[in-house]
Amino acid sequence: MPKSAFLRDAQARGFIFQCTDLEALDEAMLAGPITAYIGFDPTADSLHVGNALSLMALRMLQRHGHRPVALMGGGTARIGDPSFRDEARSMLSPEKLAHNLSGIEGSLRQFLSFGNEPSDAMLANNADWLDRLSYIDLLQDVGVHFSVARMLSFDSVKQRLEREQGLTFLEFNYSILQSYDFRELNRRHGVTLQMGGSDQWGNIVAGIDLVRRTDGKQVFGLTTPLLTTASGAKMGKSANGATWVSAERLSVFEYWQFWRNTEDADVGRFLKLFTELPVEECARLGSLEGAEINEAKKILATEATAICHGRAAAEDAAETARRTFEQGALAADLPRRSIARALVEDGVPAFRLFAEAGLAASNGEARRLIRGGGARVNDVVVADENAIISNESVIDGVIKLSSGRKHHVLAEPA
Repeated sequence: MPKSAFLRDAQARGFIFQCTDLEALDEAMLAGPITAYIGFDPTADSLHVGNALSLMALRMLQRHGHRPVALMGGGTARIGDPSFRDEARSMLSPEKLAHNLSGIEGSLRQFLSFGNEPSDAMLANNADWLDRLSYIDLLQDVGVHFSVARMLSFDSVKQRLEREQGLTFLEFNYSILQSYDFRELNRRHGVTLQMGGSDQWGNIVAGIDLVRRTDGKQVFGLTTPLLTTASGAKMGKSANGATWVSAERLSVFEYWQFWRNTEDADVGRFLKLFTELPVEECARLGSLEGAEINEAKKILATEATAICHGRAAAEDAAETARRTFEQGALAADLPRRSIARALVEDGVPAFRLFAEAGLAASNGEARRLIRGGGARVNDVVVADENAIISNESVIDGVIKLSSGRKHHVLAEPA
């Protein structure tokens, strides 16, 4: 069992998958605060629940008095991390990249406290050094320390080479540049620990080796487990796509509802990972059964949402859910979806309305939803997939649409 507060807490909560030298890292943390980083590639203008474990790891590090560094990949985003991807990422325009970087910074500030105190988080962008690199200098300084055979042994690389699309030379360089990032952060800011998902293990170890070979320093790597739900689904998806942490991309209510929909078997584990409740309380809540586990899910949803969006917004979302689900009220805080006014003025088949409002991915899926009895308009079950919905269904400017008991939107003709 580790002795340092961060590693002890991280282990108890299930954050540690692999560590390059847990005993030495433990000693370093006992000796005083360290600085650690995680990288975030700006492939969108918001982070999402798939990034939440990394965000919570940095947040926990800060809570225990260490300094977190959030590294934005303004340089590496122009290449794209090939780790366990089926195909190469599309290139971002300079304008899109700048827009995404601004959005990612906003997401990071939702979880971390930035400032000038010793344990305040710091924001970095690897474009600050990667954009200035000379290719020949990089080959001489860094390339000489990389074995192609070893790089080919990385699982993330092997899997891509086995696929139809293969791996471009551009992407093959990603590991070298990530290693360069670690060395640069160590030189500039004294960063001694890189954290990331378990798919980053090969890249992290390569960076540790580069720092040791060129600077003679010991640095560390720690990975978190890649998360799936108990049923094997990938973390971070909602009924309407990615579960974004930005309220501009996904309403606070939908974020709350994502956590409320957690599978029974995941409640205890997710409470430990995505809330700051005591470990013992997380275990107790996770052991509840029957109707009581639903109360634990509400606590998970409120606590996770409070970290991301603030306590007041989380409690408002919980109250919206209570009014909607327990009282059947037309809650004004439900997510809104704009639909063409002409649809309801002319009269629209129910299946098409559900598809237009995003409660079904296609007209066919909407038809199946209605046939299965899971669709409601203004809390009334829709019996006929071709039933015409018109202005008569508009109440206070909206139509309440429900898919099952858990997914609701207010369709707003505009």
